[in-house]
Amino acid sequence: MLDVGCGTGALAVLLAAEGIDVVGLDPAGASLDVARGKPGAGRVRWLHGDATTLPPLQVDLATMTGNVAQVFLTDDDWAATLGGVHAALLPGGRLAFETRDPARRSWERWTRERTHRRSDVAGFGVVETWTDLVDVSLPLVTFRGTFVLADGRVLRSDSTLRFREHDELAASLETAGYVVEQVHDAPDRPGLEWVFVARAVERG
Repeated sequence: MLDVGCGTGALAVLLAAEGIDVVGLDPAGASLDVARGKPGAGRVRWLHGDATTLPPLQVDLATMTGNVAQVFLTDDDWAATLGGVHAALLPGGRLAFETRDPARRSWERWTRERTHRRSDVAGFGVVETWTDLVDVSLPLVTFRGTFVLADGRVLRSDSTLRFREHDELAASLETAGYVVEQVHDAPDRPGLEWVFVARAVERG
């Protein structure tokens, strides 16, 4: 299977431990460095890049978890990603991803009061994190993650996500050579997200 936007490799390592042949793909080299240091990481083939830069692959399943599907802000980038994944899938292979339902307006809960956390991270000490909403210009939403380290350093990172509608996603998948087989709730966030499962078909 191909884990697109694998980040620090949590899912990839978990599935590889079950005997699945896993390729972890991410454009962030620093995230892949962390992934490669995890126990069992040697069972995974790690690739630095995105779905448009993949070497020849033949996989049964491709995934995009952690709302990776929402980081593609333009229609062209989203179409290119779907096309790159399609090329890597065996005929009849599946693409599975989740994305937030815009009608649920999840960004309204992205405040420091709602998202503030304190975590004791082994080797780092206590880390405080929270999220602030920066801008809502639908379908784009920008937010800022703040991290306060035990030594007092403060790190900030801005991110923008695109909130696509259900019919928009279905149409983009059909255009890219997929048949949508299932759309259901994310089991851990019912009513907030859609999980799409689409089958790759031969394009004319």
